[in-house]
Amino acid sequence: MTFDRPPALPLFDTLRYFESSNPFINQHLASLVCQGIDDASLSYEHALDFLVEQRHNENNYKSHRSELTTFLHWCWCEEGVSLQQVDRRLLVRYLDYCQSPPPALIGYRNVAQFLAAKGETERRPNPNWRPFLGRMEMGEKLPYRLSVSAIKTKLALLSAFFTYLNDVEYTDRNPAALLLKRAKARYAGQSGLGEETPMKAFTELQWSYVLGAATRLANEQPEQYERTLFLVSLLYSCYLRVSEVSARPGFSPVMGQFRRDSKTGVWGFFVPMSKGGKSRTVALSDAMLNALKRYREYLGLPAMPAPKELTPLFCRHRAAQRGRDVGELNANLGQRQIRELVDGLISVASQDAAVDGLADDAREMAEMTVHSLRHTGISHDINLNGRPLSHVQADAGHDSIDTTSHYLHTSQVERHQTARTKPLDHLGFVAD
Repeated sequence: MTFDRPPALPLFDTLRYFESSNPFINQHLASLVCQGIDDASLSYEHALDFLVEQRHNENNYKSHRSELTTFLHWCWCEEGVSLQQVDRRLLVRYLDYCQSPPPALIGYRNVAQFLAAKGETERRPNPNWRPFLGRMEMGEKLPYRLSVSAIKTKLALLSAFFTYLNDVEYTDRNPAALLLKRAKARYAGQSGLGEETPMKAFTELQWSYVLGAATRLANEQPEQYERTLFLVSLLYSCYLRVSEVSARPGFSPVMGQFRRDSKTGVWGFFVPMSKGGKSRTVALSDAMLNALKRYREYLGLPAMPAPKELTPLFCRHRAAQRGRDVGELNANLGQRQIRELVDGLISVASQDAAVDGLADDAREMAEMTVHSLRHTGISHDINLNGRPLSHVQADAGHDSIDTTSHYLHTSQVERHQTARTKPLDHLGFVAD
């Protein structure tokens, strides 16, 4: 596929065309893999999923799209590194690169990143587009400069992206957040960051609203919400990543992944392909088994799955409109459909909390995502249910118990709540 391409390829189209496959981008990603960036396609998928979460605010979407395009170009084409290799040292080099970019990558007028020729539907990268925008004065090009404020904005955008990558456990560090907090004044200044990163898990009260909303809706409108109730129960109880319950090329989750050990009689949920290519079996609680039985009863199936049962885990309510499953109803949900279902439920639960006068909880809940269910399940099992760390580590699929132990940390609010009743004198010697 040959075309007049810009020196740096744009990677993400406008919101209108965002979810349409672009052959030029696909070819670019394939070439990167051949050049040794083995996870370029997977990193790109994560970037797409992150941008999907910005789609409700077009300005946010544009800001993140612009920064990710520049950052990924630098990682892949300038440095030849994977996202997972980026540390604080490399990120400082990226900022230096942005302060003095190659002249060929500086444009002096805003142009569209993608264009469609007259009479064609295929959108091609605009050969006149450049990732950096310079200024002109009296017809003369001014030296390119990046202000301290612009650097801080870049770091804030990248920090949000790395937070997302941490949430889906694709990376285990956030070099942008580190620079915002500790780097030299020329990059960070006053970062404005608080003591703690944004909450990732629902509190016990907040989770009760999510599960309560799911149960109420399933009772009132089972044809629409029984699936959602089972979905959030599974994600929470088994700490599953979205990728582990969603359809993708080469994998479609089925009921047969619920398996009974013939020797012990214990039921588990088998995850055939997890992070790092590892498989695992997650132990099922009695409550999760009851949720499974309820969902299968609604579907008109026997209470428990048969060995190697191929019934899709989550069937679509409407036939797919595009993609490889177009026209099919008996097909599993993809990541975006699952995210939309969970986002919709969280929105309802947040509104319920607001109606009950829990304004702060409602605001916090509104910021949660589908990934928060995994974090919540792990956190609650450790901090509320008292499960041993080693057991949680195995079910969560963590490589190291150090990762699992991070969930021992509680939020500032929870710390305050447990601190309120601490006595100074446990033996009662202090007078009232």
